[in-house]
Order: sequence, then structure tokens, then C-alpha cells
Amino acid sequence: MRFLVTGGAGFIGSHFCERLLSDGHQPVVLDDFNDFYRPEIKRANIATFKNDAVVIEGDFRDAATVSTLFKTYAFDAVAHIGARAGVRPSIQNPHLYISTNVTGTLNLLEACREHGVKKFVFASSSSIYGVNGKVPFSEDDPVYSTLSPYASTKLCGEQLCSNYAKLHGIRAVCLRFFTVYGPRQRPDLAIHKFARAILDGHPIDQYGDGSTRRDYTYISDILDGISKAAQYDDSPFEIINLGESETTSLLSLVSILEKALQKKAQVRLLPEQPGDVPLTYADISKARRLLGYAPTTTVEQGIPKFVEWLTQKRHTEHTA
Repeated sequence: MRFLVTGGAGFIGSHFCERLLSDGHQPVVLDDFNDFYRPEIKRANIATFKNDAVVIEGDFRDAATVSTLFKTYAFDAVAHIGARAGVRPSIQNPHLYISTNVTGTLNLLEACREHGVKKFVFASSSSIYGVNGKVPFSEDDPVYSTLSPYASTKLCGEQLCSNYAKLHGIRAVCLRFFTVYGPRQRPDLAIHKFARAILDGHPIDQYGDGSTRRDYTYISDILDGISKAAQYDDSPFEIINLGESETTSLLSLVSILEKALQKKAQVRLLPEQPGDVPLTYADISKARRLLGYAPTTTVEQGIPKFVEWLTQKRHTEHTA
């Protein structure tokens, strides 16, 4: 199968492209290599497979670019992983998030409609649940209390997928990711940022009292879920949680990092941040039932794997 992978040079997207190639599929990457974080990181992400895949530097906010791409390649499926990510930046620049995550998603769905592409996997987010009074979070829970423009754009993306599934016969699966981590994780995310600060002897910023809890999901488990979602061929539209179904407090996360890094963290206490939720916790029973999803990597197992990758990367950077 030939897949269009948006954001294919990013953390999750580049790993998914590698998975597609190993499974005998053909990825076409669409990524604008923007400066949300250093573009050279994204170029390094694709270095191992760029000669085996098609890499297009372009912006899916531009409908003409998307249309030309669909005319050039006969796609069997779209994995729409690309997005403007991050809760706090979306509060500062909501217009950018709307244009990328809503208009961009619409452009891709319209191109699928025009060119008869019938499989669409959408990378959504657990941030949609906001402050959810019921745990663990289920796909049937009401989602009326998002706390950031980012979360709102992902909810809107899900609704657009629902529209196009019901109106135009595009089988759409929306995957709500729960705090994905692992090798190549974005440098602005907590695990990566904390690990680098600890290694460098710099303080880490702890917002609040450290009691917030997250459902951390290792990248290989997420890839299994995306791959299975791309093969799903039953109902025309589904929303499915992909998490580890375990929660870890911020204080515990720092402790696990300290153990893996063999170094104590310096902690700078700061007030809670607007838009942050106190808890994320995935009910993955639907993913197990529909996709055969079965995560295997706990935080205690995954953090050392991430640390091993990071230390090797830093050694390469320092000797280059």
C-alpha cells in the first residue's frame, strides 16, 4: 500500500514511516519542516529512510499543494499525523493552530474525497478530555470541557473525519494518543526536556506540586495501534484511545528518570500552568476489542530505553 504520512519527519511520523517500510508499504512524507523545534532534528529523523521513501517539503494548509500531491500519487491511505502540537503554545497563537489543525485536516479530507482515497487515520489527542471527572477516560465520555485551542482543534478534526466518513464513505479512525514518548521524542516535551536538564546539571521546571498524573505511552505501542488502525475495515468511523492504561505522577516520573540517568535532579517549583490537566488515564478496552491493541512497555521499561537513545545521541553530538 502507498501511504501519505503527514508530519512524516516528526517524532511519531518518522517512526511510522520506518514501520511501513519494514512491513513492505510505500510511505510518501509530507512535512513542512517548520521551526516549532529545530528543522535539522526532523531531517535527522528521516536520514535512515529518506532514500527509500518519497519526501515532499510542503504545507498541508495549502490546498493546492495537497491537491497536486494527490494527483501525482495514487494513495491507498492517509496517516494524518502532522499537526501544530502543544497545549501552551496554542494558547499563545490560536490562529496558527486553527489554520494548521483544522483547515489542514479539511484540505486532506477534501483531497481524499476528490481522489477516492477511502482510508484515513487521524492522530488525535487525550487533551480532548480536558478535566474529566470520570477515570479512566472512555471514548464515550462527553468532551465539552477542553482547556486549550490545541485540544479544540483536535476535537474539530475528529468531527470533520466523522462528517467525511458519513457523507463520502471515507473510513476514518481517530486515535487519541496519550503522552507518547521514546527515541526521537520532541525536545519540548517533559521527558526529553527533563532528561537533558538533569544530564547538564540544570534545574527542571516543576509546575504545581508534582501530583499531576499522565498515561505515558511508549512509541512502539503507539506504532502498533496506528498500524492496526490502518488495517481496520469494519465500521466507517471510530474514535479509539491509544494509551498504556497506567498513570504515573510527575514526582514518580522524575524519580524514574533520576534512576535511569544515575543523577539527581535539581527542581525549580513553579505555579500550575493554564491549560494543563491534572490527570490523563486511558480506557483502552475499545482498542483491545477492535484493533487487538496490547501495549507491552511500562514507564519503568520505556524510560531507560529513551535514556539509552538520548545518551548515544548526545555522544554523537559532542564528538561530531
